[in-house]
Amino acid sequence: MNNLTMREKFKEIFSREGEIFFFAPGRVNLIGEHTDYNGGHVLPCAIGAGTYALAAPREDGRLRLFSLNYPEGPMVDADTRELRPDKKYGWACYPLGVAAVLKLRGHSVSGADILFWGDLPEGAGLSSSASIEILTAIILKTFSHLDLTGPELAAVGQATENDFIGVHSGIMDQFIVACGQAGQALLLNCETLAYEYVPLYLGQAALIIIDSGKRRGLADSKYNQRRAECQAALAAINSGAKKAFTFLGEISPEEFELYAPLIEDEILMKRARHVIDENRRTLEAAKALAYGELADFGRLMCASHASLRDDYEVTGPELDALVEIAQNHPAALGARMTGAGFGGCAVAFVRSAAEMEDFRRKVADEYLARTGYTAAFYPVTASEGARPIEPELMEAL
Repeated sequence: MNNLTMREKFKEIFSREGEIFFFAPGRVNLIGEHTDYNGGHVLPCAIGAGTYALAAPREDGRLRLFSLNYPEGPMVDADTRELRPDKKYGWACYPLGVAAVLKLRGHSVSGADILFWGDLPEGAGLSSSASIEILTAIILKTFSHLDLTGPELAAVGQATENDFIGVHSGIMDQFIVACGQAGQALLLNCETLAYEYVPLYLGQAALIIIDSGKRRGLADSKYNQRRAECQAALAAINSGAKKAFTFLGEISPEEFELYAPLIEDEILMKRARHVIDENRRTLEAAKALAYGELADFGRLMCASHASLRDDYEVTGPELDALVEIAQNHPAALGARMTGAGFGGCAVAFVRSAAEMEDFRRKVADEYLARTGYTAAFYPVTASEGARPIEPELMEAL
């Protein structure tokens, strides 16, 4: 898709000229999985693929939306004064939810015509939903002249997921999409929202996303169940702890060792153990990246996947096969599932870019032979967060 095609499609659909191009990236979480809604740490980076929009403001308070990823349409036409969750809107529930949340928070929201197009595979775990949410938030911020920071836009996106989509997600996805920086990962404390950027000093090494081809619907998965299990584990700890904890992520490994006997249910014990250990791994991984200790970083990635497989039980046979194959390649420093799980993507750390082609070919061939699924590969380039862009920056794909 290029800027000329977007302009032509916009005029064809909305019978007017589009005015401003916008872009919001997807994200890959390098480590720190299922810790976000538990008040722990995460280490994501924004990526080069994402969601584009061409938009123009309206004076009548209406939002007219069309996605080139769903060319059969129809165009969605909604009044910003009467926005409610309604499954009839399909994909447009995300942008409409953003407008509704902004209004609920007291902001005056102008109307807009918006044409969307994205190159993120839906359901792959690269945060296509957060990408379109924050993209819409940037558009409405621009047209409505709202004074909102990146973290504030992230909170709007999270509220959209929670209240309009029905997924009780944490804030990680929206935060990195709104606040990403080129060449940097972001270490985020999901309880306090304190964050710092971690340079990706990879040397000759390279990160790559591997799409398993196995799709999952997050709202229909066991994601909400895992969150409830973590809350139950926290309640068990608080029933006998000397102090009350708000999140599992607040609990140190030493405190967990002390209070773990309070969790009598074996399943709840496993869920809590993953969160405590993953939080520690994430902090260690951020230090390893900052100091260029790439072997340590790769080791922590592998340990993360084992914990997600055995304690949190969110991987599945396809992701496990893909990660095992990737880890066994001689050029691999580490690999793990990334995202919510139950399908989606893995992220792998390869020793050198020169070995990437052999890595891709052998992993793809063995994965297809073992599962029947075709893997897709996306190199990781840490990107800047959501923003208006010049037309020339539209990818010609």
